[in-house]
Amino acid sequence: MTKFLGADITVFDMTNTYLKVLLLFSPAFICNNVLLCVVRNDGNPQLAMIATIGSSFSNIILDYIFIFPYKMGIFGAVLATGIAPVIGIVILAPHWLKKTKRFHMVKSKLYLEMVKINFSLGFPSLLAQISSGVVMITFNYIILRLLGNVGVAAYGVAADISLVVVNIYTGISQGVQPLLNKAYGEEKEEKIKKFLKYAVFSVGIISLGIYGTIFMFADTIVYIFNGENNELLQQVATTGLKLYFTSVLFVGFNITIAMYFTSIEKVIPAHMISLLRGFILVILIAFLLSAFWNMTGVWLAFTVTEAIVMLLGIKLYQIYSRKVF
Repeated sequence: MTKFLGADITVFDMTNTYLKVLLLFSPAFICNNVLLCVVRNDGNPQLAMIATIGSSFSNIILDYIFIFPYKMGIFGAVLATGIAPVIGIVILAPHWLKKTKRFHMVKSKLYLEMVKINFSLGFPSLLAQISSGVVMITFNYIILRLLGNVGVAAYGVAADISLVVVNIYTGISQGVQPLLNKAYGEEKEEKIKKFLKYAVFSVGIISLGIYGTIFMFADTIVYIFNGENNELLQQVATTGLKLYFTSVLFVGFNITIAMYFTSIEKVIPAHMISLLRGFILVILIAFLLSAFWNMTGVWLAFTVTEAIVMLLGIKLYQIYSRKVF
């Protein structure tokens, strides 16, 4: 897997260590994400938020402790990352002791039809979560051929920030999801439209703020990541951030509209959006634009993909909003 991700001899050992340790903690990551969703939908969104913030900040604090005072290097970094979801699970645990909780474990038969429904409705969310990884692998492969490790490092700056930005949009979409579900269950179409409008408006305002901040402070942001003061890295990454993050004007909408379709049990449009932006379209456009415009094409591939998917999402909304029930 390390070789598949494009690691050369200079970063192979570190990448190999990071992946091996991270995979050991994969059950904790899965369990934490599932419990966050269950607790949030069980009427306790405050605890879910506390668990998310707590695990995230613990990652930052443990990163510093393990890497600097204890000098554990890359192993310390991945250990801190692996412990973070465990802390999140511990924070969520008291919810199951509350008498007011509505969700309970019960003995039940395996109903294949229910499994099929759950899988089809959850599949778009799965694609949304792993799309960042697919994009990262594809872009790493292309950039290694264009600029080598310096190019990959420059893209790494954008990718790290992008993960934070995407998580903000994911948080908004997951926050509105129980409201959309409830309104859909009550067959209140006006409420569904109102909640979606609020979510899209919030995403739009946040996107403008994010891009404005990145555009004005791109050089400073890259400098924080550029510990070796590599001039080529500084130049490539600064230009890249300004181009790459034009995508935020579309990403938030696409994540939100995919969650909207899932919440109202419209599986087909949710699948279409997730597949196109996570796999099919982004990979094709990345190879196509990089062939014509090299790194400029790489930086703009994500934006072009998300813009096309946004236009499709608007059209699908117009079609399916006429037949919500």
